[in-house]
Amino acid sequence: MSKKAYSVPWWNRVGRRILVPVFRLAFKIMTRPQVYGLENVPAQGSYLIVYNHISIVDPPFVASFLPVQPEVLGAVDIWNRPWQNLLARIYGGIPVHRGEVDWKAMNRVLSAIRSGLSVMIAPEGGRSHVPGLRKAKTGIVYIVEQTRVPVLPIGVTGTTDENLHLAVRGKRPVIEMRVGKPFDLPETLVPGLSPKEDRQGKADYIMEHIAALLPEEYQGVYARPVVGSG
Repeated sequence: MSKKAYSVPWWNRVGRRILVPVFRLAFKIMTRPQVYGLENVPAQGSYLIVYNHISIVDPPFVASFLPVQPEVLGAVDIWNRPWQNLLARIYGGIPVHRGEVDWKAMNRVLSAIRSGLSVMIAPEGGRSHVPGLRKAKTGIVYIVEQTRVPVLPIGVTGTTDENLHLAVRGKRPVIEMRVGKPFDLPETLVPGLSPKEDRQGKADYIMEHIAALLPEEYQGVYARPVVGSG
């Protein structure tokens, strides 16, 4: 496990100061963004930002309207795609190999959080392309258990392919972002579970908080009440 302090390169810090307002303006021109719950974003300290992931515009949309500039965990493929790789190199972030346990990426996430930064992760492990949450990957639980930071849930709607096509044609579709209240992951959800069942249960608990911020058609496999909420 890496203990080395995490540092954002100066060119990424400068790049973010330029890129974030440019993206925010672009979203305001091409869509009608509606953002709720920014008062729930912690004023200080590290936390883990989790969100549902439908399309490639979700990470820049969320990052553009948050009052902080988090480290973003993204598929390593992004750093190899034309245009996307340019934006990724300007903003920076943490590339991860999907479909495997990427300990290098995991250690960088832990290092960033322990260095006082916040990290943004899609627990589903990739884009769904259509509304409807999928089962969460359990790596998210390992991060929270190792750092004990609060989890900040965010629900995004309107970033479907259909709406993105409308945006390109100047129709300005609505894209909505709802920020929930931060919460802590319980030590134990259900006594007697195996370690594997416990990890999946905790990952589902995180996803249910995201689902609570979404309309029913976006909730997918998590279309049920949040366990222990209220």
